[in-house]
Amino acid sequence: MSNIAIFASGSGSNAQAIVEYFKEKELYKVKLILSNKPNAFVIERAKMLNVPAIIFDKNRFYQTSEIEQILENEKIDLIVLAGFLWLVPENILRIYNKRIINIHPALLPKYGGQGMYGMRVHQAVIDNHETETGITIHYVNEIYDKGEIIFQAKCKVEPSDTAEKIAEKVHALEYTYFPKIIESVISNLNR
Repeated sequence: MSNIAIFASGSGSNAQAIVEYFKEKELYKVKLILSNKPNAFVIERAKMLNVPAIIFDKNRFYQTSEIEQILENEKIDLIVLAGFLWLVPENILRIYNKRIINIHPALLPKYGGQGMYGMRVHQAVIDNHETETGITIHYVNEIYDKGEIIFQAKCKVEPSDTAEKIAEKVHALEYTYFPKIIESVISNLNR
């Protein structure tokens, strides 16, 4: 059994899609959902999905080894960032080298970096008159959105698209591909 931990800061729709996908899998389990936002809807989703949720603050994440210890105690094999907006601290990056992945709602290297998330990304795509956008799944390192790219999927941007319409298209790609790529990455860890 390989164990997955999901870090999320927002509504948790990707986290839910991942948990539901892996409920049907015998070899993999989402063991924990961790969030830095006590009021994030992902906490409610975790309860509905019967997945333990842990809430932490900056001090616990950056100044202690508490989160690292939780991950080790739960025998976490892969960390998945699904709308998590903080950089991962060096101690966790070192232990989970090539075992932390993130999803970004654009085709990196475009529209990445600190502060580029959610509707900000989609609006930038419109403002720059892009004809396509999509998702990027990548390994996490010490710089926002600069880790090695694992997978990208594209969708067309129509001239009439709004940021909200692009968000719908990108979410559809995320829900379709993110769980499958997670499964691929974690199965390769076990080889």
